[in-house]
Amino acid sequence: MEDRIQTSETLRHVKYEIRGQLANHAFELEKRGYEIISLNIGNPGLFGFRTPETMRLAMIENLSQAEPYCHQKGIFPAREAVVMQQQDRGIHGVSAEEVFIGNGVSELIDLSLRALLNPGDEVLVPSPDYPLWSAAVSLNSGIPRYYDCTPQHGFQPDVAQIESLIGAHTKAIVVINPNNPSGAVYGQDILEQLVALAEKHNIVLLADEIYDQMVYDDAKFIPMATLADDAVCLTFSGLSKVYRACGYRVGWCVFSGDLDHAQEFVHGMELLAALRLCSNVPGQWAVQTALGGFQSIEELVRPGGRLYQQRQVVVERVAESPYLSMQRPMGAMYAFIKLDDCFAGNLDDRTFAQELLEEKHVLVAPGSSFNTPYSDHFRITTLPDADTINIVFDRIDSLLSQRA
Repeated sequence: MEDRIQTSETLRHVKYEIRGQLANHAFELEKRGYEIISLNIGNPGLFGFRTPETMRLAMIENLSQAEPYCHQKGIFPAREAVVMQQQDRGIHGVSAEEVFIGNGVSELIDLSLRALLNPGDEVLVPSPDYPLWSAAVSLNSGIPRYYDCTPQHGFQPDVAQIESLIGAHTKAIVVINPNNPSGAVYGQDILEQLVALAEKHNIVLLADEIYDQMVYDDAKFIPMATLADDAVCLTFSGLSKVYRACGYRVGWCVFSGDLDHAQEFVHGMELLAALRLCSNVPGQWAVQTALGGFQSIEELVRPGGRLYQQRQVVVERVAESPYLSMQRPMGAMYAFIKLDDCFAGNLDDRTFAQELLEEKHVLVAPGSSFNTPYSDHFRITTLPDADTINIVFDRIDSLLSQRA
């Protein structure tokens, strides 16, 4: 018998369990006729959140201009709109030449790491992280080194520990703010300390800010680039979350800070962007309207807004449960929930998620799939309506009461 075709060795350390085996099993259950409540992915359109009408109209009106390839960095109106947003936030020295439009932030993360890393280079990644970051580092011949953002410290970075991880092969540090999966929002003091580390050790800041306007209560989002004048900073954002346009696949990456030391890096990104020709053109025509128009996200995240109120239902249900606890999420669209210590050694996050799916038909993401050293958390999205959230927590409490 002939040897089977093997996958690439680069996949050995790559995982993305948010759409992994559990999600596949949920799909199989749906094919058998079961109704599954899927809370594993932050996909606003599936929960009735609509893309603003003005963005759809902007795409429709420009479809005739969207048929050819565009410039590898993206159409000029979209890149210029991103520049204007950066300037409004107090980020100077950026032109359209430093802006890259991609097929979502996911593609740009991959391109930027491919342009930056040599085999064996290290990237500091938060734990918990959004697992695409770890996967993209590994796929581009790098090594992810994890810094702790523990629940005991409100999922905030431990700057002293981060510095202890910096070595001769450290090329970059990933900062996810507001954070997915924890919902933490970082204050100015921590961000300034991270910038100081980057400047001191000459490492690149990779600022994942896709949830930049999605903050609650008294939390304040501070763009990393506003603090990083003397470091090389890449800011990642896009239309998918704040503008509820996941399917448009439009993200952007902005180079700022010490651009004199980033020219080769920028040229590398230009080469890689050219090799993939260009990103989705129709969706790019929505960027100028999105960034320059009415910011409907502000109504959704304030008290009385749908995102705020649904998050509040999650907060209340976790507080009422004898089996759950969590740090109150101050940003993004997720809750990172801890199982009570009474389940330690008896029920880990993966077993819990499996049983919840099979017995109660609710799909969640195990916390350890976000590269944590502990296995007692799970993540849900806070996007469903209040009635659905209450049904979910009724089912969770029912399952856990049987296991307590």
